[in-house]
Amino acid sequence: MVEEILRKTGALLEGHFILSSGKHSPKYIQCARLFEYPEYGEIVGRELATILKKYDVETVVGPAMGGVILAYVVARYLNARALFAEREEGVMRLRRGFAVKPGERVAVVEDVVTTGGSAQEVKKLLEEMGSVVVCVGAIVDRSGGRVDFGVPFEKLLTLELPTYDPSDCPLCREGIPAEKPGSRGLR
Repeated sequence: MVEEILRKTGALLEGHFILSSGKHSPKYIQCARLFEYPEYGEIVGRELATILKKYDVETVVGPAMGGVILAYVVARYLNARALFAEREEGVMRLRRGFAVKPGERVAVVEDVVTTGGSAQEVKKLLEEMGSVVVCVGAIVDRSGGRVDFGVPFEKLLTLELPTYDPSDCPLCREGIPAEKPGSRGLR
């Protein structure tokens, strides 16, 4: 069902992409396209919330940009608070008056996990603030099962999509121009 939604909304793109990790790929998942359609955002948010319910989550936190809307929808279905972390001078922080309490049970949610870097940064931030990160959730896991968050990792869909180091990218060798559709590094 989730893969069908990604295709229907144009969220599963083909071309030559530079991922947030710096790796290259012929496929990219632009979940912002999925969230153009609130009915589909509600479906994936509700499905992820259903899976995360067993963790007794009090607050849902998503990294900006990919986890902002997802955190809101998941929190809605969990009767939890929704926060987001954003980069300030290259470091994930809670801003805008957001805070977590010591011992607060938190889920970190992300639209797409490739290396898990953003979710790991948010998890570390929250733990340093004293909260207890009980799980990480994602719409799509494209890590190939290589990411270990140290807590349960729940996902709606696992996609094995090829990634290449830039120095070994066949798309670069073919001279296909690369685009960077993600939000990391935006100012």
